Amino acid sequence: MPWNPEIYNKFKNIRYQPFYDLADFIESVNGMKAIDLGCGTGEQTAILADKFKEADFLGVDSSAEMLEQSKALETDNLHFRKATTEETIASAEKWDLIFSNAALQWSDNHEILFAKLLKLLNSKGQFAVQMPVQPENKLNTILLELVNEEPFKTYLNGFTRDSPVLSIDEYAQTLFDGGLEDIQILQKVYPIIANDHDTLYNFISGSALIPYIERLKGEEQALFIKTYKERIAENFPKLPAIYSFKRLLLYGKKG
Repeated sequence: MPWNPEIYNKFKNIRYQPFYDLADFIESVNGMKAIDLGCGTGEQTAILADKFKEADFLGVDSSAEMLEQSKALETDNLHFRKATTEETIASAEKWDLIFSNAALQWSDNHEILFAKLLKLLNSKGQFAVQMPVQPENKLNTILLELVNEEPFKTYLNGFTRDSPVLSIDEYAQTLFDGGLEDIQILQKVYPIIANDHDTLYNFISGSALIPYIERLKGEEQALFIKTYKERIAENFPKLPAIYSFKRLLLYGKKG
């Protein structure tokens, strides 16, 4: 998937607040072995490594484009590796902290995925994950409606990228079944104020739109983008617009 760090980072400030809120859950532990799944450019992992200087951090991401920017951030307690979440799970390496900010929504079958991740926690290990609540976020629902309509359904050969994000109740059960204690689950709105509709389009173009755009070429891609922008304008008729972007924060400690 061709991630573009420049487009993604246009909304750096908006994407950072949930990161800080998630990081506030973490307890400092001497000698903590920590991993950041889907670390992107590594900037947030570097913030964690600086905040928890007594820990050793590994940032992993599947995007070479994103990781290219991480090379300059490596320190004695911070390193990076190109790998998917699934490859990391397959390694069976154990951790004292598994952290992931806005990344696991790209992995499927969360009931199975989270159960496997929780098995990688050492005793007293911490689990901290944040994801957008895609099924409830308006830009995502507009997108899913569009890709199921013609001619785009044909253009995409029926491809849809359905969100794997579960309900709060399902995550609570999964974390509990995985042996976590002190479970904290929070859904929070991080509002985006947009002065124009292009701002809303640009926000999603750096993430959820990517799997669709990369499957379309030429006139098909141009029509898709034009139609999606029109749908955004229809659904946000008043400017400036507020987009109530919902995110889910999950935390717990292994017993």
